[in-house]
Order: sequence, then C-alpha cells, then structure tokens
Amino acid sequence: MIDAAELIDNDFLRQFELKIDSHLAKIEYSLQERKIFLTKLVIPEEIKDDEFRKEFLEAVFKSISERNLSVVPTSPEIAKFVRSNRKYKRMLPVGVRI
Repeated sequence: MIDAAELIDNDFLRQFELKIDSHLAKIEYSLQERKIFLTKLVIPEEIKDDEFRKEFLEAVFKSISERNLSVVPTSPEIAKFVRSNRKYKRMLPVGVRI
C-alpha cells in the first residue's frame, strides 16, 4: 500500500508526511542530538486503517534507522507500535523503556 519513496521528511515543519489522494498522514517530531522524539501521529479519518498505520510507521522507522538515530516515542500510539514490534526496540536509546 505504501511505497517508501512517497514518504517525505519535512524538516521545516518537523514531520514525516505521506500523502494519500488528497489526505495527509503525518508524524510530528523533535530532533535533539542523535535522538528523534516522535511526538504526534495524525492519520485522517478517511484513511484510518490498521494496515495503513502499520505500514506508515514501518516506513518512518526505516527512514530513521537509515539515518542512524535513536527513537524516543512520546506518542502513546507510537509507543504501542514499538511495544508490539520487538525489532524496533533496538532503536530506543539506552535507559529508555516502553
């Protein structure tokens, strides 16, 4: 459903964006040193679907991994995703548990 090439890191607005038709899904973030704090997940009502949410988050985590950054999920939805996908726990900074 999602092609990683469609994922945009809008560093001016500090958010990852994915446009589906005329709708914009986004994850807001704050970047500090080598850590990225994922603060808010926004998915429009029209495309709220668990498979889309999973693929969108996987694409964002892949992009972050390629930049070799640690992830601190402060959004409850994103923290839940990390808890249910063990492979992303290795991206948490030392001392951070979810």
